[in-house]
Order: sequence, then C-alpha cells, then structure tokens
Amino acid sequence: MPRFPFKSYCWAVGTTSFRTIDFNVRIERQLALLDEFWASSENAGLEWSGNRVLQERYYRFMQKHGFVDGDAARPDKDAREKTSGLTAIGLIDSKRKPTPAGTALLDISRRGDFNRDNLLQIPADSLIYLKQLLKTSNDVGGSIVRPFVVTAYALLRLEHLTDDEFTYLLPLCVTRESTETIIDAIENLRSGNDSIDAVITSRIMAMDNYKAALNYFLTERVTESVITTIGMNRKSGRAGKKAYDKPYFPFYETLRDIALNRNGEAVLKLYEQSHKIRNQPGTLWRQYLFRTTARRRLECDGLAALNDVPLLYSSNENEFKRLFFEQMHLFKVRANLNDYADLNRRYFKTTDTVIFVDGKIELDMFPRCWMHSASDDLLSIAFTPADNLAENVDLSDISAFLAIDEQLLYVNLRQLYGVVAATAAEAGKVINDRRYERFNALIDARFDRSVLIDLFGNFERREDDAIRQAVTNNADIPTIFEYVVGIAWYLISDRRGDVLSYMNLSLEADLLPRTHAVGGSADIEYVYTRSAAYPAHTLLIEATLADGTNQRRMEMEPVSRHTGEYILSHGDTNAYCLFVSTFLNRNVISDFRNRRTYKYYGLHEKFVEGLKILVLATPELRIILEHGIGYDMLYSLFESAYRSDEPVPSWYEKEVVEKLYRDINYGDDA
Repeated sequence: MPRFPFKSYCWAVGTTSFRTIDFNVRIERQLALLDEFWASSENAGLEWSGNRVLQERYYRFMQKHGFVDGDAARPDKDAREKTSGLTAIGLIDSKRKPTPAGTALLDISRRGDFNRDNLLQIPADSLIYLKQLLKTSNDVGGSIVRPFVVTAYALLRLEHLTDDEFTYLLPLCVTRESTETIIDAIENLRSGNDSIDAVITSRIMAMDNYKAALNYFLTERVTESVITTIGMNRKSGRAGKKAYDKPYFPFYETLRDIALNRNGEAVLKLYEQSHKIRNQPGTLWRQYLFRTTARRRLECDGLAALNDVPLLYSSNENEFKRLFFEQMHLFKVRANLNDYADLNRRYFKTTDTVIFVDGKIELDMFPRCWMHSASDDLLSIAFTPADNLAENVDLSDISAFLAIDEQLLYVNLRQLYGVVAATAAEAGKVINDRRYERFNALIDARFDRSVLIDLFGNFERREDDAIRQAVTNNADIPTIFEYVVGIAWYLISDRRGDVLSYMNLSLEADLLPRTHAVGGSADIEYVYTRSAAYPAHTLLIEATLADGTNQRRMEMEPVSRHTGEYILSHGDTNAYCLFVSTFLNRNVISDFRNRRTYKYYGLHEKFVEGLKILVLATPELRIILEHGIGYDMLYSLFESAYRSDEPVPSWYEKEVVEKLYRDINYGDDA
C-alpha cells in the first residue's frame, strides 16, 4: 500500500495548543510563571529538552498558580503545548526561557505601563507584538513565509479582506508567486468570477502529494484501506492516523450508489453516515449534500431531499471518484483553515494595527500610512527568515524600510484619508476622532440600550459564556463588566465626554476590552463640565462583581482610598464616587454612608472632609437604560440620596429605588 504524506499548504501563527480566552493576559502570566520557575534554585541550570520530569514539574507549577485546570493525562506534554506558542513568536526560546523580547514584554506588564508613546500611537506591549510578528515565519513545505508581513502586503494591495478571504485564502499565500496568485483570485472573486472553493481546490490539487493520491485512487478498487490511504490525515487516533478516515468508506459507498444508481432509498442512510465523519468536515458534507435535516423528509423525499451538486450527477465512475476526492479534501482544508483563522486573528490583534470589525479586516489608520510607501518592499522580507526573532530590536533593525518617517506618515495621512496633520498632537486628534466614529458605530451595531440591558441580566446570573459571546473572549468577566458599565454611562451622558480615556481599560484596535496581568486602576473617571444641572466635577465609577463577604473585604477600603486620593490630587471637591455592582452588601453600603463624616488623610496632613460615595445595583441601572434617564436627573437623585438621613437598612430602597421609580412615573405622566 503506497503512502501519501501530508504536506502543509498554509501558514498559521503560533500553535493551536495555545489558543485560549483572555489571550493577552495568558501570555503575560505565562512569561511571569516561566521567569519565576527558572529563578528557582531547584530548576536553574536544568535543560528543558527531553526532560519530562522537569516538564511535568512545570505543569505542576502552573497548576499551583491556577494557570491550568484539572489534571492532564500527560502533564509533560501539556507543559510543552502550553509554552509552544510563545516559542513560535520568539517570546521564549526552545529552552522555554524568556528571550530579550519576552523580557521586554514582561517588564511592560509588570509596570502596568501600556503607554502609546510611539509614532504609531499603539500601546507599548502592542509595539512589542508588532515587531515580533513582523519577524515570525513559518516553514511551509520548505518555503519560508512571514504570515504578518504577507497579511500587511495583501491589505495594502486590496485595502481590506473579508472574513472568508482572511480565513480561507490569505493563509495559502506561502510564496511570492502564490501570494500574487491569491491576490489576483480575490480580485476576481470580487468581480463575481470564480469561488473560494475553486481557488482552494486549485491550490491543493496543484501539489504533488494530492496529484499522486488522486491518480492512485482512480486506478484502485475502493476499499476502506484505500480510503484511509488517500485521506492523508495528520491526526492520530486509537488505531493510528487512518482511524479518522474510516467513516468515509461506508459514506463513499452509499454516496456512490446514490450518484451512479440514483438510489433515493439510501438518502437517509447517507445522512446518518455523515454524522460519523468527525467535526467540521461532517458538517460541511451535510451542508453540501442535503436540502433538509428532517429525517422524515429525507426518508420520504429521497433524491428530492438532496442539493443539485456536480458530485451527484457524475457521468461515470472516474468522474465520481475525482469529484469525491476533491470534495473530501476541500472540506478537510476548509476545516483546518477555519481552525487556524481564530488563532491567526488572536495573534494579529495583539499588534493593535489590524482591525477586525463587521466581517472586514483592514489596517488601522496610522499603520496603513506607515506601510503604504513600503508595500512593495514588504515582499523583500516576506519569504525569508529573521535572524533576530528573539531580540527586542527597533523596527529599522528588522528591515531599514520599516523605520518610521514621521513626515512621510503625515504625507500619507493626507493622501489616503484627506487629513492634514503636521505634528504628533494633530495626528493624535485625528486618530482620536476616528476612534470615536468607530466606537459610536460599534455601540449602534452591538451595544445599544437593549443589548446592555440583556448583558446586565447576564452579569447578574453570571452567564459568562453568553457575556463573552456578546462582547469578547480576550478579557475576563470583571473587565468586561467595567467596559459595559462604561458604555452604559456614556449613553446615560448622551454620548458626551471622552469616555475612551475615562475608562481606565486597555482596548484593542477594534475598541473591545482586553485584560492584562497587572495594570492601572479599573475605575471609570467620568469628567463633567459645568451645566445648569450640576457643577463641574468628576464622577468616579467603581464597577465590581464581588459579592457577599468578598465585596466587603475587597471593595470598602479601595473605593474610599481611590475617592480620597483623587480629590486630594486633583483638587476637585465636587468629585464623588458611584459604586456599581450586581449585588449590594449591606455592610458595604453602611461603610460608604458613614464616609460622609469621615476625614480622609493623604500625605503631609492633607485631608478631605467627608467622602461622597453612592451605590447603584445593576437592576436599577437596567431601569435607567430602559427608560432613557439621563445624567441630569441622576445627579439630582444622587445628591438628594447623599444628603438624606434615612437609616442604612432602608436607605437604598427609599432614596434610590423608590425615587427612581417616582421620577420615571413622573416623566411618563408628563
């Protein structure tokens, strides 16, 4: 029996074994854990490679620090997998020790200093990721390719990519020739010519191993062994790699009977057999073949329950074999590419240079202006390895043409966007204005009042999966809560104020939140200018999901300290704090109410005479959003509640909830 080895046909960044939620923070924590692990005298001087005892020890170390859940069947293998993704992008070396680039990223994380003090105006950690991805390369069947560089080139040539183009076509750009071919194919697709499936099939059927496997298939009597041989599966199973392809044999036999003999009575049987083909390929086969998934209709309608696809109208045995072979591998390739796309997206988003929104991928404004003049130069490094992957180098050390020319940046800004800027400050204002255009569009598309109301209900019930699905999986749930509260308050404030800077959160280029291992305050500091309804002041919003005794232990001291220190450092005697949570602990309310008569002391005997701290539960926040209550009314309500002498047990219900409903009913009557 001949062998047809699998050969890679695409690139992917990192490894699928390191694809997790909270991606950025997991990378930062992994670097910190490795740094601590190797600093131990027990591990210092030992070699990682081949040392399963040491690898298992690191797994137990991750377990101890809550980085992994459960108990892996092969701890040493899990330890290798959990670290391999960082090796791929040069943050750790093959010995699993942080490289200079990894150490630089770890230092930024530990300081919590994610400033945008660079000409691209991206966070400091994102600049590290950008440089690493510009250097990162894959070996695809003996061809070297730098995925991020190829992506940047394609985006400059095409201006954007759709989700499908990014997922199924871009990773096929593995040589200079194939890159130009794929870009031409995308342009043809946009003109209504050809299809993504045809482009993928053309690419893989041009490879020697697929050609040889097809020729063999066409000349052999089909058996289970033949099917598993031409499947070229990489994955292993109980009976080896071929086990994954065994379900294809009965499926092939039934499909052949239907296509060549027009046996409509076998349609339901074919549908049932398709469910034994694992994972996404099975789903793709069902989408391709069947008009319906209703078993009764499959049984009664026979051939009429099938789609009109070429495979079912094969004129002879050889044509059926060829079409089956192509379809089988097309679906395998699509499944792999779909799997890799999520990984590629996660890594690319770390650079803060690529925007993924509304089914479209494009370079952000300044990164596009930076690379615009050097688009052709990108190909000079796109298919070569970098010799300084592990080093924390300047952009110019990756390649001279990557050095940022500030004036050329502004020239391209005018050429590409019609925007005039002569200084970094002017350019920064342009970028900020553009961010708000995108942020408001994001709110309209994904976070209107009804969505926010539903999300707060999800937070109250701790339906974390639904929350991540609605917002992002690159931030933990408390960070997402702060982000959603920030958006809610922006709407309550009639979209006035610089809320993107008021939210002390790290945001990705697509303006969704991400979590870091450490960092600054999680508070929202909302600045209000003077109006007829209130004086100039800052509202400090503390958003937390802590409940019960945890809330009392975790929040009482920090909230008071933050409020007091803010007033002392800014001289804003009108500043006050709003504590927002899904649950309000009575002792926490009592503590905050007693701060009215409390002197908060800072340095040098400076103090604040009384702290104004209010509380708000998310059920009431949902009511505020539902009825469109604005900040003017809320400020008056909070001021009245603050000055009230109502006893703590009934204070929130009487002074906030009842008056809130009274104001709502009054507004409705009016």
